[in-house]
Amino acid sequence: MDDRNVVAIIQARVGSTRLPKKVLKNIDDKSVLNHVVARVNQSKYIDKVVIATTDLEQDYEIVKECEKIGVNYFRGSESDVLSRYYHAAKQNNADIVIRITSDCPLIDPNVIDDIVKFYLDNDYDVVTNAVSDLTKRTYPRGLDTEVFSFDKLEQAYNEANEDYHKEHVTPYIYENADKVYYYMNDIDYSKYRWTLDTEEDFELINRLYNLLYKGKHDFYLNDIVKVMEENKELYKINEHIEQKKIR
Repeated sequence: MDDRNVVAIIQARVGSTRLPKKVLKNIDDKSVLNHVVARVNQSKYIDKVVIATTDLEQDYEIVKECEKIGVNYFRGSESDVLSRYYHAAKQNNADIVIRITSDCPLIDPNVIDDIVKFYLDNDYDVVTNAVSDLTKRTYPRGLDTEVFSFDKLEQAYNEANEDYHKEHVTPYIYENADKVYYYMNDIDYSKYRWTLDTEEDFELINRLYNLLYKGKHDFYLNDIVKVMEENKELYKINEHIEQKKIR
């Protein structure tokens, strides 16, 4: 039995440029953040879930939602996300960190577990399905999961000095990792976009919830793909949306 403390840290704030307050938007009378936490909590390997939000006054709304859901939270720098993430991990005694973003209300705990198990069973600095190189991306956007050690996060926190290293959590880790494993699905579903960044994304996710969510989270990757393949018009809702670039 692995006794390392596995902590999922989910970034969340209200200040999104393309869709403000997106994680507080309601789907079936519950916030996007609530749905994300519920799904991540189904993971068999995660010991603790923490929301990493900012110390800005406006993000007190996130804190109130965390208290309502009953999930741990940490408040830190808005601009230095790496620092916020590091201190959230340190405060919660993380040995292994799972990075998830709060705009993924279709995140799949089974995919998380596959990736975490692979990380635990092998010797890699990072195991990820969230990759900008599209030749290595096989999962839909919105199922993004990255796993790395607290030690790697601490190294990034202590050594990173470029702005883009601090505005995001993992660029320094990738640039300085010897062993990165890109976790790939047997079937390439990368054309699907299930992340929440625009009104079109919200429309699609809402439609999927209407078709699949009956008060509990019992639908996962293959169930969602099946619905999308049976309802081809769903794909067209947000197929034109481009992912924001890191740099």
